[in-house]
Amino acid sequence: MSKINVLVLPSDRTGVGKFRSVDPHVYLQNNYSEEFHVDIDYEPKINDEQYWKKYQIVHFHRVIGKDYNTSPKIIKQLNDWGIVTICDIDDYWLPGKEHPAYELVKSNNLSFHIQENLKAARFVTTTTELFAQEIKKTNKNVFVLPNAVDPNEEQFNEVTENSEKLRFGWLGGSSHLHDLMLINGTVSKLTEFKDEYQMYVCGFDIRGNVTEINPQTGERKQRPIKPEETVWKKYEEIFTDNYKTISEDHFNYLMKFEVDGDYTDKNAFYHRVWTQPVTSYAKNYSKFDVSLAPIKDTMFNRMKSQLKVIEAGFYKKALIASDVGPYTIDLKHALNKGEFTDGNALLVDKHRNKSDWAKHIKKLIKNPTFAEDLGERLYETVNGTYDMDTVTKKRSEIYKEVVR
Repeated sequence: MSKINVLVLPSDRTGVGKFRSVDPHVYLQNNYSEEFHVDIDYEPKINDEQYWKKYQIVHFHRVIGKDYNTSPKIIKQLNDWGIVTICDIDDYWLPGKEHPAYELVKSNNLSFHIQENLKAARFVTTTTELFAQEIKKTNKNVFVLPNAVDPNEEQFNEVTENSEKLRFGWLGGSSHLHDLMLINGTVSKLTEFKDEYQMYVCGFDIRGNVTEINPQTGERKQRPIKPEETVWKKYEEIFTDNYKTISEDHFNYLMKFEVDGDYTDKNAFYHRVWTQPVTSYAKNYSKFDVSLAPIKDTMFNRMKSQLKVIEAGFYKKALIASDVGPYTIDLKHALNKGEFTDGNALLVDKHRNKSDWAKHIKKLIKNPTFAEDLGERLYETVNGTYDMDTVTKKRSEIYKEVVR
């Protein structure tokens, strides 16, 4: 059998493009080179028939090209030529009103356009069975190819330094204020343990613009956002109990917003960790012992992937997570009536956000060896399931199947 030629059209050069398009297909090319030839193209030749006809599979993330209006027509044309079209999607098409992208998605009718692309594609790939069931209302031909990591990748092999204090960390982007509000007030309930643990916020970023509207003329002007206006400062307030847990000297240092700097006292309660490129951000898991993963119970969040579970697992980090959506897939609660069980994480019921985040953190502060045990158990959960070897083998079998 001749090689299957696969054309991959990433949606971006970072972030989702790395996890859903580039890395999986580079791995496919490197490890199944006798069966597949892969090209990755960020600027496809939309109007060149011969360009398309070199391939048996065209894999794209949400849209082909930059124009959502013409994308379904292109997909239909490829289908008519006998080319297998696979639309990949990792996020629900309509974020909630609290999400920063909501107005953009709504004003451009993007949720409709994304669903049109899903309908037009021969097949769809996505991250979880939960999301697959929702997508099947639009296109029944769905395969689950979960997010995966290469455990040999350098950023997943950073050494964690020893510490006498248990370190809790959150790692994410700028769209999670509504999620982090679930743990607002948690630190204030743990005042008596302030000297026994630390908090890390990873991904801190002060880049970006704000739009100001003249109330008299309606004129819109953009200007660079001030550091104190960013959502990251609000995150910081949540993790420091409005800066009450840090010294005046530390507070003054933080308010300078010195990019890439860190406070010199390693024993300080709170640590700000600046944003890193997608090729190295996972190194931040080495800075703490317990990963925190609060998510609000919304449709958008329920359809998310379990990437935080996977990343924490390969770093052998304990995990405290909301008992919602993607975190119900692989996680089993490890407490029963206050006693440790054989679970692999600590889960917080959506009705107990005001109490259980602090309760679980306190439990691990008082039992740090159990945090180590949870990390080992989580590693056993993800290893052999969410590594690139396993998922790429499944991908190769799916691709051969759809071409047949």
